[in-house]
Amino acid sequence: MHSAVFLIEFGAIILGLGLLGRLAGRFHFSPIPLYLLAGLAFGTGGLLPMGASEEFVAIGAEIGVILLLLMLGLEYTASDLVTNLKTQYPAGLVDFTLNAVPGAVAALLMGWGPVAAVVLAGVTWISSSGVIAKVMGDLGRVGNRETPVILSILVLEDLAMAVYLPIITALLAGVSLAAGSATLAIALGVAGAVLFVAVRYGRHISRFVSSDDPEKLLLVVLGLTLLVAGIAQQLQVSAAVGAFLVGIALSGEVAEGTHTLLSPLRDLFAAVFFVFFGLHTDPASIPPVLLPALALAAVTAGTKIATGYWAAKRAGIGVKGRWRAGGTLVARGEFSIVIAGLAVTAGIEPAMGPLVTAYVLILVVIGPLTARYTEPVAARFGRPRTPSGPVRAAAPSPHGFPKDLKDQAQDPAGRM
Repeated sequence: MHSAVFLIEFGAIILGLGLLGRLAGRFHFSPIPLYLLAGLAFGTGGLLPMGASEEFVAIGAEIGVILLLLMLGLEYTASDLVTNLKTQYPAGLVDFTLNAVPGAVAALLMGWGPVAAVVLAGVTWISSSGVIAKVMGDLGRVGNRETPVILSILVLEDLAMAVYLPIITALLAGVSLAAGSATLAIALGVAGAVLFVAVRYGRHISRFVSSDDPEKLLLVVLGLTLLVAGIAQQLQVSAAVGAFLVGIALSGEVAEGTHTLLSPLRDLFAAVFFVFFGLHTDPASIPPVLLPALALAAVTAGTKIATGYWAAKRAGIGVKGRWRAGGTLVARGEFSIVIAGLAVTAGIEPAMGPLVTAYVLILVVIGPLTARYTEPVAARFGRPRTPSGPVRAAAPSPHGFPKDLKDQAQDPAGRM
């Protein structure tokens, strides 16, 4: 009986996602907000709570984030990653300053104390790699000139989590400086080791997983990705970082074949991830904290847009690309929920859970909209400038580009 209920519930979820995706496609916008609202309607405190499929949906959500980041990694070479990280680290510092400070200030203004301020700073700082990866795929922007800048910021944020999470865990637990330092050293060592292997031995890894049989290729790549992601997470490093670096390590025909095989799985489990987020949000907990969450969301949406604009300008991207980069970075998601969950479990501040849930839900819904409409809105209200002299060719960007540049030839106007 339990298996029958599970099949009914999960089948209804998948069918509903398909219908919502078709509806979103008809109106030419991202289906992510609809997926979230569906989860909100049928989750905890919703119209028709689901229970039998909850555990499977939770696992599917984790796989969804992992596959989203793996597929992004497949678009880039190891040299692209290293070059971008070297050239974009100032953007990471600007990102931290503009987006972590509002969260810390908000926590102090609400009287939550310094530890809660560090926690809320992390919540407002980190963008959602999963949501942003999905949005860029939906909008066909993986080949855009600003995309390496966006990914550099996301990777810097995810790598920074290897430092931040051990620190916040130590603060919440009140452990000694020595124990916290040991955890931090392990996390940094693992992240560095995975990055080194991906850069140095990427060709050997590609040769190892390569196969002319699609079934074998799928099983080896998927198994390797989940294995690396799980080990990374066990050692206090983001599973998303591990999956991204596996994608970076694969190249050539292996990357192309993997992309083709895993695209349907990515779309399925990514949709499950967004539904899962909504399923675990109680609608009754949102109204009391809606106003402060809206205020914090408005401020940090603006600071993320400013971050992306500045980073893209620094990389030599045109004005349209700068606005697209800023709008794409707005969404928060999985990391923010994880960070807040640690604080709530530790009993630091009971009101933080509902506030962060409302904040993330607002920005996850708004994020796909800002990604799509920030650039056209800015173009509409901005005044076009008439050049006073001869037009000079733009200097080539020093940053790496995706492996697959077909989209640039298909849509040159969108690469400004």
